[in-house]
Amino acid sequence: MSADKIWYLLTALTIIFALAVILVRNPMYSVLCLVLTFLCLSCHYILLNAQFLAVVNLIVYAGAIMVLFLFVVMFLNLREYREETKSNLQKVAAFVVGIAILGAIVMAVRRLQYPMPSPEQFNVRTGYVEVLGETLFMDYLLPFELVTILFFVAMVGAVMLGKREKGERHF
Repeated sequence: MSADKIWYLLTALTIIFALAVILVRNPMYSVLCLVLTFLCLSCHYILLNAQFLAVVNLIVYAGAIMVLFLFVVMFLNLREYREETKSNLQKVAAFVVGIAILGAIVMAVRRLQYPMPSPEQFNVRTGYVEVLGETLFMDYLLPFELVTILFFVAMVGAVMLGKREKGERHF
């Protein structure tokens, strides 16, 4: 199977799962379709030679954020919040606005002119983690270390704020 066919298949799957996120009535299925959308996007990153972004997308979005969404959906009693069915006028208005926004996006994208990169400047190793590590630890070592110290101070501050003293009022 060629890379073009894989690209189009992944794009079709991504669009189908993204539409399922907003069209499925069950919130649990909606969250699971969002996880599948993120998985397809990670596959797109791999095809674009951005392995690091693919792994980070899987770990952060499909992993951590989706677990948070699942916990929120499970803790809410969504049967209480179900609204009555929408009127036909509201459905038609939402459809018209959606089509108008889609048309505006398509027109904006068609006007963009992307210059093609020259073959002389193309580097096969662009998306590799090895290149990212070399750049971080050679060219940007000082800012990387300063951000590390900042995160450490923020972590210590969070622990100190979260620590409760004996006799303190609990809100």
